[in-house]
Amino acid sequence: MKVKKTAKTTIKKKNKKGSKKSEEPIVKVLNLNVNPENPRNGFFELDWNPEFVNMLQQSGYQGESEEEIVDRWFQTLCQTIGNEQGLDVNASGYVKMTRRDDGKTEVS
Repeated sequence: MKVKKTAKTTIKKKNKKGSKKSEEPIVKVLNLNVNPENPRNGFFELDWNPEFVNMLQQSGYQGESEEEIVDRWFQTLCQTIGNEQGLDVNASGYVKMTRRDDGKTEVS
């Protein structure tokens, strides 16, 4: 899986009164794309605000871009879900992870 930041931001930056931007960390899943020929491959399209990236950085996630930081968090999240379901994510087979120049990760 790889994380893709959408070019169009859908996160509204208003408080309850509608006058100031939100300081709450927000991430949204906008789309899930699955390869119909191989359903094990695909990617999530996410949208997030700067506060979300800041929260991740304060939690120790690092990267050269927002996309790389969010991608690393998303990988950890997926591994955690697998572990909680009793899957051995470390020895479940060969997984090739390729870090791309644009900060995204390809998994096959």
